[in-house]
Amino acid sequence: MHFKNVKIFCEVASRRSFSKAAKSLHVSQSAASQAVHSLEKQLEIQLIDRSQRPLELTPAGKIYFDGCRDVLESLRKVEDRIQGMKDRVTGTVRVAAIYSVGLLQMNSDVRSFRNLYPETDLRLEYLHPDDVYSKVMNDEADLGLVSFPKESNDLSCIPWQEQSMVAIVAPEHPLANRNSISVKELDKQHFVGFDPNLTISRKMDRWFKKSRVAVEFVQQFDNIENIKRAVEIGSEIGILPYPTVLREIDIGTLVALQIEDVEWYRPLGIVHKKNKTFTTAVSKFVELLHDDSTPHLETSSLSENSSSRRWTLEAGDAGVRKKPPRVAQSS
Repeated sequence: MHFKNVKIFCEVASRRSFSKAAKSLHVSQSAASQAVHSLEKQLEIQLIDRSQRPLELTPAGKIYFDGCRDVLESLRKVEDRIQGMKDRVTGTVRVAAIYSVGLLQMNSDVRSFRNLYPETDLRLEYLHPDDVYSKVMNDEADLGLVSFPKESNDLSCIPWQEQSMVAIVAPEHPLANRNSISVKELDKQHFVGFDPNLTISRKMDRWFKKSRVAVEFVQQFDNIENIKRAVEIGSEIGILPYPTVLREIDIGTLVALQIEDVEWYRPLGIVHKKNKTFTTAVSKFVELLHDDSTPHLETSSLSENSSSRRWTLEAGDAGVRKKPPRVAQSS
């Protein structure tokens, strides 16, 4: 058995695509297909049903994938221990993140990590929250970056950030010349909000109820980008995590208002399989996420520009409270 073929098969099975697996492993799609075909020929059984899109594992393929995945994990731990003896940080770090975790911040973190540890292979994938949890549970991702993280019998969470929630309006909105809005002024306002099935939507409903505020939802979406676009072209108000709207504030397409009398935060957490032993590379990535010295756009704050009463970016706190890391020890 050629070990490289096993690794390629597991990547294809995980991504359910020859092309995505090939790109991830920096090989040609033809090479990936040939590697899997070679395994099937050796085992004399089909592992992948190529007639399905996305690809599906056959019953034999599922058994083989589970076994090979365990073997690869064991080998990864052994290699990490060997490299640790030479003070080297190597290996793969697989991260699944929700879209709104902050593309600008994550791009900065990825660049910093690759500069610090050039011998590692950091793979970052943006997914729907349910898919992030699925990737972590199926050992297809070492870490999952999610909001309002959920722990379970199989999942643990490392607290990461608490992001301040702010009201947002279009520059032409009557409230756009103000710096803040009282929570009571939100009552009976027309809102663009989150899909009722999302955790953040249910959390906001509880916030409104506690503050005795009733808002009228005109539109509701399942992602932050659509909410921002709807607020930009309409007359409604939205409430979003502050770091997610810094770019729009900076270019002047949105105005952010602090919400008085309440402290509403969106928590972000790093979920992983319970009792999972982190490799040195994974531990280093978690440490970097908690490192306040790493420069991000999100570590800016807003100060009022007296001439336009629009907020602009300055160095300082941006409504983000980082939580101290609880990092699993490397093997």
